[in-house]
Amino acid sequence: MPHPDNLAARCEAGTVWFVGAGPGDPDLITVKGRDLIARAGAVLFAGSLVNKAATRWAPAGCTIADSKDMTLEQIAGWLVEQAGQHETVVRLQTGDPALYGTLIEVVQPLDAAGVLVRVVPGVSSAMASAAAAVESFTLPELTQTVIFTRMAGRTPMPAGESLDALARHGCTICIFLSITLLGQVVRDLRAGGWAEDAPILVVHKASWPGEEKIVRGTLADIAQRCRDERIVSQAMIIASPALGARDWPELTKSKLYDARFTHRFRRASVPPGPTPETTT
Repeated sequence: MPHPDNLAARCEAGTVWFVGAGPGDPDLITVKGRDLIARAGAVLFAGSLVNKAATRWAPAGCTIADSKDMTLEQIAGWLVEQAGQHETVVRLQTGDPALYGTLIEVVQPLDAAGVLVRVVPGVSSAMASAAAAVESFTLPELTQTVIFTRMAGRTPMPAGESLDALARHGCTICIFLSITLLGQVVRDLRAGGWAEDAPILVVHKASWPGEEKIVRGTLADIAQRCRDERIVSQAMIIASPALGARDWPELTKSKLYDARFTHRFRRASVPPGPTPETTT
């Protein structure tokens, strides 16, 4: 059947909004997401991952349910039922709905029921982890690529996406849902060519008030450091050649703000310096 964003195809039902609740701090939800909760007739949140405080904007009389003990079919059924009763229904998902969630799996039965679906993006735990540690994923002439991945578990990895293969790119890698497999993460990074002194960052419950932990180490010692901190769940693992750059004495600077660089908003204010070929 046609997608229900074709209004002629939808039934008489409300809209189900899949809202990214962000990484944990309820204040990191978007203004649009907060406003949708404030007018929702029903809210379904993923209680195992989403801070319940994110539902605090719900109006009096709003039906609020936790999906942590529901199956996929029960989640879809609940949303369809509530969409038949309310104009606005919110499904609160951790981080961003497009990343490591069940967005499409839940949307398909809503499409089949003729329920209109909309999505509001959210802050990923990868971004919140970098923010917590005051790190940048990219630096000029060092790395300009970021890979989001995970280790194989109950969900296998597609061919060509093993961590050791991805690690060979040498760029920033954010490894989701894999803290219990940290030993294998370390082995795969080694196999991908990362040195024992390569910096590794682990952030547990990034942005969660009073619960966030930041652990820094190297490939050689990060597993022990995480054991010492008893980090066994809800943690982001980041491997990047850019980690720790805040303390470096020298950086290759961005051309955008270079006084020698002209762009459409600003003319160069000093002559360009010598190129590497003319330097003696």
